[in-house]
Amino acid sequence: MSMILSPELRAALPTHLDLPCSDGIPAEYSYQPFQSALLTSALVPFFDQMHPEGDYFVGADQGIYWMLTENPMSGCRAPDWFFVPGVPRMLDGEMRRSYVLWQEMVPPTIVIEYVSNKSKEEWDDTEFDGKFWVYEKGIKAAYYVIWDSERDNLEVYERRDEQYYRLQPNAQGRYRISPLKLELGTWPGEFQGYLETWLRAWNQDGVLLPTAEEREESQLHRAEAALESAEFQKQRAESAVQCEEMQKQRADKLAAKLRELGIDPTQVSF
Repeated sequence: MSMILSPELRAALPTHLDLPCSDGIPAEYSYQPFQSALLTSALVPFFDQMHPEGDYFVGADQGIYWMLTENPMSGCRAPDWFFVPGVPRMLDGEMRRSYVLWQEMVPPTIVIEYVSNKSKEEWDDTEFDGKFWVYEKGIKAAYYVIWDSERDNLEVYERRDEQYYRLQPNAQGRYRISPLKLELGTWPGEFQGYLETWLRAWNQDGVLLPTAEEREESQLHRAEAALESAEFQKQRAESAVQCEEMQKQRADKLAAKLRELGIDPTQVSF
């Protein structure tokens, strides 16, 4: 599908309000919505800094319409998670029901699929139908990520010269996503009560991007540390006052003793 369309032609084509927003097929694996929630929770604040005007869109299990077909769903794929820069989050005051390429004209920077069965559909390169072919040739996402949590296998493909090339991980086992200035990798840990291995993101300095829960916990730790520091400083100040008072009391006792001996304490030097 050509991405060069006249405004008149685009106006005549269906929009996200006209196309189906669901295929009626439920998610196959309960892990998936939590994985998407983790990515969104960690990455939205990061994207907010990259795009202070809010001109980006994050989708999770939403349809990307890439080809106009008689059966609309035949020209649609719904990645488990994807990111598109340079587009508004809402269209004419409406939340997006889907992402329509012939209206938007901007392909996703990254699409992510979670492997939930053994059908190998994530690698299917059948023309006009297989996920791999559609993301590579139809949707033309710059990066395609396949994450198999059950087998702890992560594959990242970068689109160059109109085809995908599989990337190799760095020394930390992570994959560089250059346009986004971040790295993707796996992380064993707990999210929303589930102890699993998750797909996560790090910034270009190698710092793990925290989820909302982790940010809140970090803020709580900082507040507790600040409180402990303030209490410590208060105790130090009180100790200093007590020490000064004790020194004054000893000095007063010594002066009184000197006077008893007929000695003027103001004339005594040490």
